[in-house]
Amino acid sequence: MNALPESTPTGLFIGGEWRDAEGGATLPVTNPATGEVLTHVASASVADGKAALDAAVAAQKSWAATAPRERGEILRRAFELTIKHREELARIITLEMGKPLAESRGEVNYGAEFLRWFSEEAVRIDGRYSVSPDGGNRLLVLHRPVGPSLFITPWNFPLAMATRKIAPALAAGCTSVLKPAAQTPLTALYFAALLVEAGVPAGVVNVIPTATAGAVVSPLTTDPRLRKLSFTGSTEVGKRLIRDSAEQVLKVSMELGGNAPFIVFEDADVDAAVEGALVAKLRNGGEACVAANRFLVHESIADEFTTKLADRMAGYVQGPGISDGVTIGPLIDEATRNKVSSLVASAVAEGAEVRIGGEIPAGEGFFYPPTVLTAVPHGAEILNEEIFGPVAPVVVFKDEAEAIELANASEYGLVSFAYTQDLNRTLRLAEQLESGMIGMNTGLVSNPAAPFGGVKQSGLGREGGAEGIHEFLETVYVGISNPLASQ
Repeated sequence: MNALPESTPTGLFIGGEWRDAEGGATLPVTNPATGEVLTHVASASVADGKAALDAAVAAQKSWAATAPRERGEILRRAFELTIKHREELARIITLEMGKPLAESRGEVNYGAEFLRWFSEEAVRIDGRYSVSPDGGNRLLVLHRPVGPSLFITPWNFPLAMATRKIAPALAAGCTSVLKPAAQTPLTALYFAALLVEAGVPAGVVNVIPTATAGAVVSPLTTDPRLRKLSFTGSTEVGKRLIRDSAEQVLKVSMELGGNAPFIVFEDADVDAAVEGALVAKLRNGGEACVAANRFLVHESIADEFTTKLADRMAGYVQGPGISDGVTIGPLIDEATRNKVSSLVASAVAEGAEVRIGGEIPAGEGFFYPPTVLTAVPHGAEILNEEIFGPVAPVVVFKDEAEAIELANASEYGLVSFAYTQDLNRTLRLAEQLESGMIGMNTGLVSNPAAPFGGVKQSGLGREGGAEGIHEFLETVYVGISNPLASQ
């Protein structure tokens, strides 16, 4: 039950071949539920990173010339293979990342949908032809692939974050180099094998896990042959990558940190709000950039909402995600757990009260219990930091204006959630909340058919939806002399 699928690759995938890293370097992959090493995978060197980019560059021209329908059919086959191997992928995700198997299966389904969505978008890359306003010329606008792309993905959704980048790149005609997180490289390597089976040509997708990310990535971002960088991770690292990418004026997409407010107004359906809060807070154990981070609740229903939320969170079963009946797994590593514990301790020192949870359990693994904090004062540190754990701090507000002010009081703006039955308020929130996505009466906004991304320090660009493929396209304008003038 705790074993990886036998067919799980552990080498680098470069130019269509599996290979060892330069010098045989490896990195350990640890099960966060036990702290035990699952296996070792090849750890790419600077030379390996260059070889991966070499392969992507060599394949770019032929892949860009591949018919859109053929690119779409390859993505469709990749979708079908991903669904076919859902159990193997889910097992790998759970073992190397920690989330329960049910959630891992959900991630596979979600990640696969990007493959299906962009298989359909591949044949819908359009342009336009028009007459200039003065009638003198004809204006032709077309889109072409931006070129070789570098993807840096996080550990919390090791399949979905890869497919969300690879699928639109392939659909647009771009080759790529994927550097998965060092904590969760196995999912990306297994997916690479499925791409080969789906018919992705050699060099079009290359995968290079590494224990020395900075050393390997830096030469790639400054290489003039690289034309696109897409990163999902912390704002701190994202800022550094943006600075590095400026040297080559790379086209960049950045999906960075979040500090999502979850607002419950006095007219909300409280039971529905609690259900939405559980999804928004405890999906992935709170280790998600779109996780609800601050619960802003109207004073008239704060006690009812908090009591019901605490009762439901107390019923979650924590343990190794691979085990039956477990509904919340461990955090990814000890450092993450220590940060969560420190934020809770800081909140308590500032006057917050622990309703449930709040203590690191004894035993192996990196577990932290579902925790609800009440009486959290405005300005508490926990309200300004991305928690990335199963902790729900509750803050009381008096009216709509205060709720909006509190919600917007963050340098981040990825997603906001709100529960209300007032249509006019819904429209006011849509226009006033400073975030790239808003979940109205729902705790789940992620959808491959919708543009995913934030404002302020939560990032640049959008992934998914009709917008997602344009992140991998350049717009070209051609001015043509009036063809009627020669008549």
